[in-house]
Amino acid sequence: MPSFIEEQLLEAQGYERIAGVDEVGRGALAGPVVAAAVILPRGVDTPWLNEVRDSKLLTPAKRELLFNLIYGTAVAVGIGATAHELIDKMGIVAATRLAMKEAVELLSPPAESLLIDYMRLPEVELPQKGITNGDDLCYSIACASIIAKVARDRLMVTFDRVYPGYGLARHKGYGTREHFARLVKLGPCPIHRRTFRPVKQIVQGVWV
Repeated sequence: MPSFIEEQLLEAQGYERIAGVDEVGRGALAGPVVAAAVILPRGVDTPWLNEVRDSKLLTPAKRELLFNLIYGTAVAVGIGATAHELIDKMGIVAATRLAMKEAVELLSPPAESLLIDYMRLPEVELPQKGITNGDDLCYSIACASIIAKVARDRLMVTFDRVYPGYGLARHKGYGTREHFARLVKLGPCPIHRRTFRPVKQIVQGVWV
């Protein structure tokens, strides 16, 4: 289970508004990368915290439930996204940092320090710590992972209606067997990431 150890260490240094930051969609073949930043109240203690995990370990129904509970409890929530065009232009690492930066900047009230899953944000002038497997270890980051995952999944369901035939509502743009089969048959749609190797190979006709 996650804990509040990292948050408590920062609180001991005098920081009050501590944001957890995480992203989803980094490895997808289509759609944006989405990041969220979440500031939880100091000393928060609610029953639903026992259900919080890395978003990948939760069912869609549980994520939706926790999304609403986190939003209703958090001091602030920010969501940022970087579209597929910029991912192709900037590369996925820079695009991920851009989405995280946007999420942090949308927090109101603003964060005083950051706990980030794995990464650091040199463009953000706030005290920060990158934590490997942070969404497993830190409540603020785990909550951010849930917010980002639900926000991105909702976007991909919308894209599925705009670009039918690819199954985007089911696989959310990730490289499943179904997705590859549809890509080979239909070719990429406007939100596919053209610089990602499987998509590039299909466009070039060298996909095996």
